[in-house]
Amino acid sequence: MRHFGHIAPEVRHRLFHREPCAFTADSPPHLLAPALGATLYSPATRPRLAEDILKQAARGVVSMVVCLEDSIDDAEVADAEENLVRQFADLAERGVEPPLLFIRVRAAEQIPDLVRRLGPSIRLLSGFVLPKFTEERGVPFLEALMAAEAELPSGPDGPARRLFAMPVLESPELLHLESRAETLSGIARTVDKYRDRILALRLGVTDFCSAYGLRRPPDMTAYDVQIVASVIADVVNVLGRADGTGFTVTGPVWEYFRVQERMFKPQLRRSPFLESRAEELRQALIEHDMDGLLREIELDRANGLLGKTCIHPSHVLPVHALSVVSHEEFSDAEDILRPERGGGGVLRSSYTNKMNEVKPHRAWAERTLRRAEVFGVAREDVGFVELLTAGLPG
Repeated sequence: MRHFGHIAPEVRHRLFHREPCAFTADSPPHLLAPALGATLYSPATRPRLAEDILKQAARGVVSMVVCLEDSIDDAEVADAEENLVRQFADLAERGVEPPLLFIRVRAAEQIPDLVRRLGPSIRLLSGFVLPKFTEERGVPFLEALMAAEAELPSGPDGPARRLFAMPVLESPELLHLESRAETLSGIARTVDKYRDRILALRLGVTDFCSAYGLRRPPDMTAYDVQIVASVIADVVNVLGRADGTGFTVTGPVWEYFRVQERMFKPQLRRSPFLESRAEELRQALIEHDMDGLLREIELDRANGLLGKTCIHPSHVLPVHALSVVSHEEFSDAEDILRPERGGGGVLRSSYTNKMNEVKPHRAWAERTLRRAEVFGVAREDVGFVELLTAGLPG
């Protein structure tokens, strides 16, 4: 699979200076973590889950979470588990490569139970999403994951299936000021101990807002809610460092999805001029509650987050289009990382609009090139509008 792999090769060639790389569920974690992109959640109760997964894969989704936790009623858990196992078996029989698939569980004991019940279709599973993660609650989940993997049949190269964990940081202890530092320290100890199992850390901003009876409106981002913004900052401060100790931290969910692609797609393609198309797109997205999503995606990256939790398919393509590295970013990153720049210094960018300081900007440049590998580099005259338009179906 690859980002923008659902569009024709000749279109990708026209859009990208460097195309996104191909990867599989067996690719190394340092590639898979930034490649997660827009991770689409789906309740495990969906009766046509296997078909839904393949449909979304054909539209550009590369990672999905099948949810057994907050998205379903407490009374539905047993039926949801049965449906999940049945749908995975159906998916395995189809012989088509699915997106990276994860299961969001409620309790640690669900992990070994589901691994056993999935049987041969376990090969489709990349791991588990662990809710309300803290040191106390997280260790049992991680130990259960390791034990479940150890029970899988092994070949000459190790276990038949490598299982990752994606902890969700959403507990009240993390939000409340008096317990935040201690909770963060405990989480840091835990994820460091199990580092080879942690693919990414996910932020549960909806739960943070719930603790104070808040809900951000569609014209505001998570960063406009100061109590939430302060938690995001502290999580990145402790767990998202660029010194080799950090992890990929993904952006919070966007709750609004009134937009329908068919309603603004004609507007995107009406004018051949970039300025007109960009303005038409902006107006269309504002009308359908997407302007806030676009601003939040940009703020996610500016604040050290990569990827995003999504609950509606219409959110996926904007996340991916805004994750593509611009030609200017790529040019700056390459200049900063040239071997002859190892001693530091300051240089004018090739776009002649900024100064690049080699030592302070090195970590940014390395992170940018990792993003460029999985999302690609746009051609010099290609922007968000072209990428979004090309990715729309039909």
